Amino acid sequence: MSTTDAVAFWDGVHAARPAAGHPRPNARLTETVTGLPPGDALDLGCGAGGDAMWLADQGWQVTAVDISAVAVERLATLARAHGLAERVTTVPYDVHESFPPGAFDLICAHYLQSPCDLDRATALRAAAHALRPGGRLLVVDHGSAAPWSWQQEPDTRYPSSQEVAAGIGLAPETWTIERADAPRRIATGPDGRTAEVTDHVLLVRRTA
Repeated sequence: MSTTDAVAFWDGVHAARPAAGHPRPNARLTETVTGLPPGDALDLGCGAGGDAMWLADQGWQVTAVDISAVAVERLATLARAHGLAERVTTVPYDVHESFPPGAFDLICAHYLQSPCDLDRATALRAAAHALRPGGRLLVVDHGSAAPWSWQQEPDTRYPSSQEVAAGIGLAPETWTIERADAPRRIATGPDGRTAEVTDHVLLVRRTA
């Protein structure tokens, strides 16, 4: 699938959903980041913007990127409406093509999974290299499909967080894996339905 097709696909996904006035942050983000000193954060695949808005409200300076212009334009509007425009920078960006410039204290990639061409291992490796010493990379993947997910193929295999870490191939003398597990939670979909889902969580800290 070409970049043009990927943009059209994700623009369509976001345009089909009403713009969220108060998008919720992901549970794995809040449990990981609460208590950390705020700094510079990069939100890869910002979607509806719940993570970026929550981080900005906690004092982080956030760069939020997504391949969908619909998503980033909605987030920019939301940040202005909540008085957070100075803390949230939105950029339409295709991480399959290149990685956003800069150095960060936190990089989060929640559900950066796509039916379109996406070299995830390369993007996540670049993310690890973009961390400042002491910075963290939080990768949260689907470990199961929610009823409202675009991905409903019954034979879909969800790589474990340990497999994701192995694919990134980070040197242990420079990066430390602080968490690699598969917790379950009750999730709420866009239409209000709830379901138990599994997350594959990988947390990496740059130590040198």
